[in-house]
Amino acid sequence: MNTIKLPPSIRPVDRAGLGDSRQITLIGGNGAGKSLFMEEMMSLCGDKAYKLSALSAFYPEREESTMPGSVDSLYRQAIRQQSYMRTDAVSELDKIVYMLFADELESLLKMKAEALAEGHRFKIKPTKLDIIQRHWERIFPGNRITRAKGRLMFSTGSGDDLISTHTLSQGEKAALYYLGAALYAMPNAVIFIDSPTLFVHPTILGNLWNSIEDLRPDCTFVYNSVDEDFVNSRTHNTCIWVKRYDSEIRSWDYDIVEPGSRSEDLLVELAGSRRPVLFIEGDMRHSIDIRLYSLVFPDMSVRPVGSCDKVIETTRSFNDQQAMHHLSSFGIVDRDRRTDQEVGYLRAKHIMVPDVAEIENIFLLPGVIRLMARRRGRDGAKILRRVEREVTHMFKRHAEEQALQHVRHKMKRDVECRIDGKFSCITALETHIKSLIVKLQPRKHYNALREQFAAMVRDNDYEGILKVFNHKPMLPDSGGHQQLGYRAKDDYIGGVLDVLKSSGKDSDTLREIIRHCLHVEKKPTEKEN
Repeated sequence: MNTIKLPPSIRPVDRAGLGDSRQITLIGGNGAGKSLFMEEMMSLCGDKAYKLSALSAFYPEREESTMPGSVDSLYRQAIRQQSYMRTDAVSELDKIVYMLFADELESLLKMKAEALAEGHRFKIKPTKLDIIQRHWERIFPGNRITRAKGRLMFSTGSGDDLISTHTLSQGEKAALYYLGAALYAMPNAVIFIDSPTLFVHPTILGNLWNSIEDLRPDCTFVYNSVDEDFVNSRTHNTCIWVKRYDSEIRSWDYDIVEPGSRSEDLLVELAGSRRPVLFIEGDMRHSIDIRLYSLVFPDMSVRPVGSCDKVIETTRSFNDQQAMHHLSSFGIVDRDRRTDQEVGYLRAKHIMVPDVAEIENIFLLPGVIRLMARRRGRDGAKILRRVEREVTHMFKRHAEEQALQHVRHKMKRDVECRIDGKFSCITALETHIKSLIVKLQPRKHYNALREQFAAMVRDNDYEGILKVFNHKPMLPDSGGHQQLGYRAKDDYIGGVLDVLKSSGKDSDTLREIIRHCLHVEKKPTEKEN
């Protein structure tokens, strides 16, 4: 059994209450620091830490995990060691399925070799896939897992309509991922599970996690959940109530709560913790998105999922499953080069799109510059004129390139739509593709954009330029941070974030400026379902 080390505490904590529990659940209100608390626990566990997250498994972030023993690391290792291992997996779920098949082949070959060496018939031992199959059919009565041509196929009790892994519901995918990933945890691991109820239907929740805990009696399970029903379902559970985090001393205020002794204050806190979810681009560590939008929408649970396509896909899938988890979800994607029609479609699907091309352009909004200038004791009008002049000159130099990129984006979308049909033969497809150049008229759109962009420059349409100009160096090259008295672009961004972190009129004003840029007329949480 693992000896669990806990993060530093602001005040003395009786750690004896932790005992030798195999089930630990982190509970507490929003913004209390539970996620950071879990990250610190993982760090203290060293090479015994093993993290599971269905959200990350389905919608991978841009950077793979390098943590020893993670699914990503195990997959890379399997590719190096097994020549028959498929190498095209992207999501953690796909990697687990590929490793299961490779493991099954390896086990069968090993058993056959041992039997032949001993000169007798061999008895087939259950593989990881056999174990998953047994538990799967217990969790989903009447369903079956079959193997067909190197693929996992799933069927109902009738055996009709075999479906692949990718056709499963989100809840079924989550169950398969958790079962498979748990089997690959190192011996005596401390398995950390972020949001164990996400995507999982309440009717199978208890059976699923009971099965997973039965699979790995050698492991300790640490859950991060605000779901009171899930907390109550863990029969030998010890709860750690995380109340707040002090960033200055990197310590937490927390209590170890014995089963059945949770206070009324905690229950009220948990009841209010199921916030709407906001999916954004980027990752947890390296993007501006998470730092900015967490402060702009403090009443929402902000989750980065990688690319803009992943944001759109995740928001749609999450809202499709609302009957299961009862949470609203929204997304934010950069405007990039989307047309007004595309933007309107996304907003109708609860995907917010700003009135600037990319997130760094938000820091060049007139209202943001004026507010920061006033706080720095500078002439906001003068600084804004200089920034507008520099940005306009940059745009003029890059106008033709920008027009071409906008046309490229439009043509790509239009072609995808126009060839998404049935064709009687290859000749018909070829004829259709050749006709597209005439129908789509890329040069006509290019010339129209050149004229539009030239008019923006002529009219000094600064906010219009921010809306269409995708140019990563624009923020530092504008010189705005220097005019405001910051040494570097990142210092300026940090200054804006510090204002948002504070309380008072300036924080509210800045938040309203950014929300207005996102076309948020009222709180997203107030939307009609």
